[in-house]
Amino acid sequence: MTAPAFLHPAAAAALAALSQLLGPRLSAGQSVRALHGAGESWLPAAPPDLVAMAETTEEVSQILSTCNALGLPVVPFGAGSSIEGQIHAPLGGLSLDLSAMSRILRISPEDMDCTVQCGVTRQRLNEELRATGLFFPVDLGAEATLGGMASTRASGTTTVRYGSMRDLVLGLTVVLPDGRIVKTGGRARKSSAGYDLTHLFVGAEGTLGVITELTLRLFGQPEARQTLLCSFPDIAAATTTVVASLQCGLALNRIELADQLQMQAINAWCSADLPVAPALWVELVGSPPAVAHDLALFQELATGAGALRQDIARTADEANALWRLRHSALYASRALRPGIKGISTDVCVPISALPDCIDRILAVVAETSILAPLVGHAGDGNFHLVLLFDPADPDETAQARHINANLIRIALELGGTCTGEHGVGLGKKAYLPDEHGPALDLMRQIKQAIDPRGIMNPSKIFDL
Repeated sequence: MTAPAFLHPAAAAALAALSQLLGPRLSAGQSVRALHGAGESWLPAAPPDLVAMAETTEEVSQILSTCNALGLPVVPFGAGSSIEGQIHAPLGGLSLDLSAMSRILRISPEDMDCTVQCGVTRQRLNEELRATGLFFPVDLGAEATLGGMASTRASGTTTVRYGSMRDLVLGLTVVLPDGRIVKTGGRARKSSAGYDLTHLFVGAEGTLGVITELTLRLFGQPEARQTLLCSFPDIAAATTTVVASLQCGLALNRIELADQLQMQAINAWCSADLPVAPALWVELVGSPPAVAHDLALFQELATGAGALRQDIARTADEANALWRLRHSALYASRALRPGIKGISTDVCVPISALPDCIDRILAVVAETSILAPLVGHAGDGNFHLVLLFDPADPDETAQARHINANLIRIALELGGTCTGEHGVGLGKKAYLPDEHGPALDLMRQIKQAIDPRGIMNPSKIFDL
């Protein structure tokens, strides 16, 4: 294998050392490197020097042991769907592709849990679970791997009912930077035994080690569900309905918000004919009597807030069609300015602060020329603005960064966070000092203790 010019000086030595172990699953080819250095992020691409395809935990252990001895950076890679540049390799090094680790190792219907390799996607897991009457609830817009979802502490449309990956991971197999294999947590639903190492690695974005196996909680399929789409005269009326619904304790499975511009984008992208007005997608689950009761109460709350129209899905196919429209939101937004990914913001605030946060940032957006459709998981206070700007235009770039900085400032003032689900990566690390203060130094100390050579996904979350 002929070695190209590498960004990192240890890459050539790693190529020689790992070739016998991996054979054709180790590549320095330009096209495969480019594929592993961009993802869905708005940030400039940063390809690695090498790409390794691992198939077992033991292989991951040997790869990390070799790279650690050489001081070569390692960037874990799942499906490449990260938004904030978690898979970028700004220092070069090795991209560790885990997508081939895609075995479902165990499903225990009686205990409502399972163990999977990190490269299993949530869609594939749910296909395997269908016959058991169980499902895994985290519902993202992307086809992501479960290892990547745990690494970014991902969530989605069903967080309002089931929680995020933080709440659903029972245990992990993790390979540490020096190649040691450790198991954290277990299958018990609770434990008081020692440090909670499982949740140290959940959300660490690959900066502490590589997750290779996960034990996950599963849930029974609800007996009944009801979907509806409600249109409102303005965002304030929609967010008022969200807060009231949560305070009433309705059996909400999903309650998703979109503004007028986002609805316009969805209509254009999907050839739909929805009202061009702020909207809520709502799904209620439970027993048939409970769902009927909560549906009537929700409709009463929406009417009281001034709802313009309420479209109830009469069949499962109609409900699925409505949710497909919701899941098209990101690509529909980008289609407003073809060829531009834009910044997908990600703040999360306490539910009661959601209306104020949205009002304040929309006032900032109105002072700029930036198109910024809004969509979000209103039930847990997390929403996204897709800031569509041309990175080659300095004025547009400055305006987009101004909006993003102000949004994060507002969210932190309201007791929120700069990222509810996308993670920090490269894109949001500048905001971590304001959010965490001295606690950021503690994170650095943990990083240095576990990864003293600094090989694991360097430059992400914070700089050492």
